[in-house]
Amino acid sequence: MKITERDIPPRATWALEQAGIHPLLARLYAARGVSHPEQLDDGLAKLLPPSSLKGAAEAAVLLADAMARKQRLCIVADYDCDGATACAVAVRGLRLLGAQHVDYLVPDRVVDGYGLTASIAERVHARGADMLITVDNGIASLDGVARAKALGLQVLVTDHHLPAAQLPDADVIVNPNQPGCDFESKAMAGVGVMFYVLLALRAELRQRGLIDAQNQPKLDALLPLVALGTVADVVRLDANNRRLVAQGLKRIRAGALPVGVAALFRAAVREARAATTFDFGFALGPRINAAGRLSDMTLGIECLLTDDAGRADELAKLLDTINRERREIEGGMRDQAMLIAESLFAEDEEAPPAISVFDPDFHEGVVGIVASRLKDKLHRPTFVFAASAAPGKEHELKGSGRSIPGFHLRDALDLVAKRHPGILIKFGGHAMAAGCTVAEEHFDTFEQALAQVAHEWLDTATLTRRLDTDGALAPEYRRVDLVDTLHREVWGQGFAPPTFSEEVEVVSQRLVGEKHLALKLKHQGQPVDGIWFGHTEPLPQRVKLAFRLDADEWQGVRRVRFLVEGAEL
Repeated sequence: MKITERDIPPRATWALEQAGIHPLLARLYAARGVSHPEQLDDGLAKLLPPSSLKGAAEAAVLLADAMARKQRLCIVADYDCDGATACAVAVRGLRLLGAQHVDYLVPDRVVDGYGLTASIAERVHARGADMLITVDNGIASLDGVARAKALGLQVLVTDHHLPAAQLPDADVIVNPNQPGCDFESKAMAGVGVMFYVLLALRAELRQRGLIDAQNQPKLDALLPLVALGTVADVVRLDANNRRLVAQGLKRIRAGALPVGVAALFRAAVREARAATTFDFGFALGPRINAAGRLSDMTLGIECLLTDDAGRADELAKLLDTINRERREIEGGMRDQAMLIAESLFAEDEEAPPAISVFDPDFHEGVVGIVASRLKDKLHRPTFVFAASAAPGKEHELKGSGRSIPGFHLRDALDLVAKRHPGILIKFGGHAMAAGCTVAEEHFDTFEQALAQVAHEWLDTATLTRRLDTDGALAPEYRRVDLVDTLHREVWGQGFAPPTFSEEVEVVSQRLVGEKHLALKLKHQGQPVDGIWFGHTEPLPQRVKLAFRLDADEWQGVRRVRFLVEGAEL
């Protein structure tokens, strides 16, 4: 591992400090591209206007007309946290704006696969819907949209995934990544796209004189769900996404949150009044995702939709139980996948430039998490496959991939498909995460083809794990109150949480729980505790560590603790 330090532009740091921002925060913001205090304004007025999102105005007209005719609307969701929150935002928001008939349907990961399929379109039609609205999916659903149209349904696609060369023949498409869209925030999550459609719909209803600006429904009540889905989907936290997340966090901390979200905080033993982006990504998000991985995402969506606190607690506890089961399954799969991956190269050799693993006993609902764990461990683009559990498709393998910086996973799959026609039954995704389906007999060909693309695209520098940090931590900043200040900020993908690095003295070290390294350190001559989760190898007496700040409580006293992220050995 190579530990590096981010550039900290002195002029930007000075400008932020002059605006009254704490010197440590000023330094951290400047290193992340913030050069003016105005960029830190997270007010709703600073959000990008819905009018700049291609298709939003047309979607608003389509929805307003349907509502005027009292038509039946059906949301087709996705089975991850972004899809679940987007569905909840759509249902709650449409009802808030006056829609009388709003239903939803969520595909089954095993039976239906990803996206709007022809069979799902038929189920929506059978429910008596007049309009089908996708959230967090649909941009690649050519057959599903065509079938829905053939059945007489109007189709509104809201999505954020990258489109293929051909777009579905929907009535309206809202996707910041579609051709011709000038919306600045290309990284918006599916839940954010749906929220913007609702903003546009509210504006259309105002224009029609159906509501007025003084008494219009308050869509900001949906922002806690937008924030949760945005962080959980690990999209880049550009300025607009950071504002959406910041606004959601403010409402949650103030107690203005759906009862289902409050119940999830309790189930995760987290404090909603001190909510952080970490809670979204590592506590609430995984519990909602677990329903889609092992059970039925309807459980997660119902938890977000209910206004009954007792029902919300029941569902949150059920989601917590499913998540515990998910962790058990993941643990066994992760160990087996690592053994398979390590068998691909000798102990004294470098790992191949891309990793693909398959085991007949793998669970398809957990392959994405395991791929992420292997990617983190080996620093290689990684695909993990499981046999499909769908009836009649037992010969198919469903794979989920995670990538490293510098390797666009969806583009790589596209090249594999072009070089080996027929190998990929279907594929899709982003730069850093993607999925595909292959016939089991073609797994070896896929493995070799992906490794070949990685060999061509990746060089030694890219294949070397690099940990960007914010440099040394001044001892006066090693304070509990500053830990709390840092935790309250919006950090995430593309706006990395603060990580410091410098050489420290290791006074003592011991294993706890057989898989974590507890440390007693001297940081600039002063004692501080540290812990390296998931690491068991002992450290030398002096070592350069990369670490985040945390506060540990013992007998009612809170003390600063270093969470070790890596070491340069």
